[in-house]
Amino acid sequence: MLDIRFIRDNAAKVQENARHKGYNVDIDELLSLDKAKRELQQQADELREKRNVISSQMKGGKPSDELIAEGKALKDQLSDIEANLRVADESFVALLKLVPNMAAEDVPVGETEDENVIAKVVGDKPEFHFAPRNHYEIAEQRQWIDKERAAKVAGSRFAYIKGDLVKLQLAIVQFVINTLSDEAKLKQIADGAGLDVSLNPFTPILPPLMIRTELYDAMDRLEPRDDRYKLEGDDLWLQGSAEHVLGSMHADEIFDETQLPLRYVGYATSFRREAGTYGKDMEGILRMHQFDKLEMESFTTGEDGLKEHLLFVAVQEHLLQTLELPYQVIQKCTVDIGKPNARGIDMETWLPGQDKYRETHTADYMTDYQSRRLKTRVRRQSGELELVHTNDATAFALGRIMIAIIENGQQEDGTVRVPTILQPYLGGREIL
Repeated sequence: MLDIRFIRDNAAKVQENARHKGYNVDIDELLSLDKAKRELQQQADELREKRNVISSQMKGGKPSDELIAEGKALKDQLSDIEANLRVADESFVALLKLVPNMAAEDVPVGETEDENVIAKVVGDKPEFHFAPRNHYEIAEQRQWIDKERAAKVAGSRFAYIKGDLVKLQLAIVQFVINTLSDEAKLKQIADGAGLDVSLNPFTPILPPLMIRTELYDAMDRLEPRDDRYKLEGDDLWLQGSAEHVLGSMHADEIFDETQLPLRYVGYATSFRREAGTYGKDMEGILRMHQFDKLEMESFTTGEDGLKEHLLFVAVQEHLLQTLELPYQVIQKCTVDIGKPNARGIDMETWLPGQDKYRETHTADYMTDYQSRRLKTRVRRQSGELELVHTNDATAFALGRIMIAIIENGQQEDGTVRVPTILQPYLGGREIL
């Protein structure tokens, strides 16, 4: 969440930012609650000080009835004030949590996602001498996916992934982990993007697939709850993406500055209800309740946060280019970047079977919005404590990137050309 001191000093700017992001938050009401809470806190502090004085006077002898009565009256007053303070604090925090993060200055102002900006288009769309097919037609023909039996076992929007498609997924996972844990590769990516950043490699992580309510909420990724899966009888949710359990793993911790940037690449099965999905998005494995993702997460100092975001975007572009896939880079507008985000970039990969670009990646920069509630800090070399900045970004959503590989690499006979970089991970196979 935002620092209340920043909100006090920039009330009009914060209100305008909330409006641009599409959040109906009353900043004047928040500041009124803040003032009332501080006044109650001051009253409570003054009463505690008076009680301490009386307590010291009661030592060393029998206190007078008047002193005892005064002490009891102060105790009752303090009890009432503390009760009012708890109510005021709960109301204040509830409203403060609704205030979205400030959008970066270069984020386009927009009221709908139609006002997102295409920053660039990369790669040539493949040309076919036959009508390209949707991935699900090819995958079902090759018996790579089985949604009918999955529906029997788990319900709609689940699938069995089978055969060569499993091998392809594992090849992609190994390729990404090898790339992101290689300092020389990171240098190549950073130099190509003109970025002067640390070359600390990413640590591969297999995280828990569940998260407690308190930390899910602190990450500001719990809402909308209708999209999440809650475990009945437990204070646990199935995570919706690996960054939810990666970004929260250092809650209440203090890094030494020399540890940063700390970078993770997490591989996890994720769960979302995908409410409201219909039409062709229901076909194949584009939108599933259960899906596998490789997600990047990092913790940096404040001054390195934006550069880290740009590095993550450069990594995404490198991965797509290495897989020989055409894509476009989208700079998301204010209403589309998300509540905790200061900046957001999407990658949309060309899908010939759908004759359109579809989102395959997102990169989110949160500044210190998440770390304030998580209490994740860094001790600078000066000895001062500061909140860290967090970034997360998709390395690959496995289902979607396999869709892109299938549709862009499809042959007329239903076989699929394997991207060159993945062939060594598949025993040298060029065709699936």
